[in-house]
Amino acid sequence: MPKIAINGRQLHYQMAGSGPETILFSHGYLMSHRMFAAQIAALSQTYRVIAYDHRGHGESDACLTPFGIYDLVDDAAGLIDALCDGPAHFVGMSTGGYVGMRLLLKRPELINSLILIDTGAGAEDPASLKQYNQLLFFVRLLGIRPLLGKVLPLLMGPTFRTDPDRQIEFQSWKAYIGGLNKTSVRHFGRAVFDRDDVMDKLHALTKPPATLIMVGAEDIPTPPADAQTMHQAINGSQLVQVPDAGHTSPLEQPGFVSDAITAFLKSLE
Repeated sequence: MPKIAINGRQLHYQMAGSGPETILFSHGYLMSHRMFAAQIAALSQTYRVIAYDHRGHGESDACLTPFGIYDLVDDAAGLIDALCDGPAHFVGMSTGGYVGMRLLLKRPELINSLILIDTGAGAEDPASLKQYNQLLFFVRLLGIRPLLGKVLPLLMGPTFRTDPDRQIEFQSWKAYIGGLNKTSVRHFGRAVFDRDDVMDKLHALTKPPATLIMVGAEDIPTPPADAQTMHQAINGSQLVQVPDAGHTSPLEQPGFVSDAITAFLKSLE
């Protein structure tokens, strides 16, 4: 798999398909580009598709020093500048959505359309922030593997986690997350959880790009109510709820999410 030097570190990416338009997939905290495998397979039939691993995830370089959410925005901008001939349809799940919204505000010329999945435009809720800070404290001491019992129910809904036909898939992700570098996990978490609120800035956009918002019905970190608030803030956006999915709906309900993205992009033609 290829890597590219962006902002002083090597970021891993996958490229598939061809076409006049490009889709860029940006995953969430503790995941990797592999969570979009079904969407890459479906959409690369018509589009040029790029999916990358954030710093500290997948096959990208570790992140061993502190950084902020806008460093991740600069990573995404650097990828588009280097790999895309013009703006991209930006698909962001959770952290990827945080990045996509801020990229729109900072470099709007890079965004063709915006697809926001299991994410939110606000700052972290104080109660959630306290819980996440406690988890990061124990990650620093113990690593993430002993905390998977608390982390995985936040990421993945019960439908996916308890499906006997998907246990190999679930266990594979459990092993991957448990093996992440604890320093990378801590610094990345700090950048994500300390993010700013961009709701008002998005609401002030008079002509935002076409935007699709999707949220898992079982999503805990960014529940359907948050998606509804974001939908109301972004002028002209569409909102779709993904049944039987938690915070990682592209992984948990791959067919539903792929179909929704395909229909949205076709509506733009």
